[in-house]
Amino acid sequence: MPEENRGTSTLPTPEKTGYGPVFAVREFRAVFLAHALSLLGVVVSEIALTVLVYEMTGSPLLSALVFALGFLPYLVGGTLLSGVADRFPPRRVLVVCDLVCAGCAALMALPATPVAALLVLRCVIAAVSPVFSGTRMATLTDILGDGDLFVLGRSLLRIVSQSAVLVGFGLGGVLLTVVSPRGALAVTLGTFLASALLLRLGTRRRPARAGGGALVRYSLSGARQVLADRRIRALLLLLWVPPMFVVAPEALAAAYADEIGVGTAWIGLLMCAMPVGTIAGELYAGAALSPATRSRIVLPLAGGGLLPLLLYPFHPGLGWILLVLVLAGSAGAYTLGLDRWFVDAVPEELRGRAMTVHTAGLMTIQGVGMALAGAAAEFWAVSTVVGGVGVLGTVCCVLLAVEVRRTGRSREDEGTALVKGRGERVEKGANIDTRDGADHDMTGR
Repeated sequence: MPEENRGTSTLPTPEKTGYGPVFAVREFRAVFLAHALSLLGVVVSEIALTVLVYEMTGSPLLSALVFALGFLPYLVGGTLLSGVADRFPPRRVLVVCDLVCAGCAALMALPATPVAALLVLRCVIAAVSPVFSGTRMATLTDILGDGDLFVLGRSLLRIVSQSAVLVGFGLGGVLLTVVSPRGALAVTLGTFLASALLLRLGTRRRPARAGGGALVRYSLSGARQVLADRRIRALLLLLWVPPMFVVAPEALAAAYADEIGVGTAWIGLLMCAMPVGTIAGELYAGAALSPATRSRIVLPLAGGGLLPLLLYPFHPGLGWILLVLVLAGSAGAYTLGLDRWFVDAVPEELRGRAMTVHTAGLMTIQGVGMALAGAAAEFWAVSTVVGGVGVLGTVCCVLLAVEVRRTGRSREDEGTALVKGRGERVEKGANIDTRDGADHDMTGR
């Protein structure tokens, strides 16, 4: 790939820790702002669509389906369409995904659109999302390289995502006091179009990473390659499994508030505490810790991040529970170092599909975690369920951390053996050359 297309020749040298060098890259600034706009569009559309469906049907079930449909299609889009991220130029993929979402938002905003069509359009947006996210993640390695700048760039995008949980729903609620739900969907249309324009004008055109073959077969082949590699599979599971367990307290926040007898106003605090911890942990790890330190804390944080949840069954005060949630959220800083390991482990021609599978799996497994936590709370007290999640989750995460360490050592041993083998071949070649040279010298004399 030509150097000018990779966009790495003007990258600042990340000599010091912090996010400043990332924002110094012009293309990243465009990607960052586009991400914030498109995410705002998704959050506002979820709120507006939930309210709209409830107004049209009066059905809590159909209204709740709006959120459920935000998770389910991720698995389909992330497996059957993951090949899009590698087969087509990334800028084109990103812009087209934004335009598809904008088209869906425009149709949702039409007064004549029925409820069934609204839910189908919601599914389309959710199916496109993992393709968009996977392509953007892979593109970051072109824009920022695959070193520490990539890690910090990914961290910033995650911080925006977590902030959207805190700010987006509040803004969406305020917006709905001013405009109708369909009017809010029209605002969503504007955010998707603005994101598409930023990506089209603010990023360079780069060629596709790979190509050829039927799309579905190509996508499934990539997923199989990703999951068949023991090292990549272990890293993916460590990226997926802790979030699967850590969503339990948020999913059960309303039930827990009822269990301990606090007002509905506290539900918001219970749901916000963990995102606050996640943002604080990411910001501290990215701004204050060196790349080497971030790598050292990956396995301890991933293995022990759920331990604070063990305090739930002891029924501490609400202040302690909020602190527990902040601590559990801050352990998410392990992903900074793990992101680097993941990129290093995935071949470049497979990155788009690997990133898409990662995104699809993460969203799907969080939905599964929420559902399982809710099902368990039908039989046991919420405090018992969350405590059990802390125990079971910690066991699973420790086992995965051991597997990641083991596969890392195996990969290092393979690399050492390869280098040693090459060295032996070079040494033998040098000896042969020396003997041949000596013979020639003797013959010459």
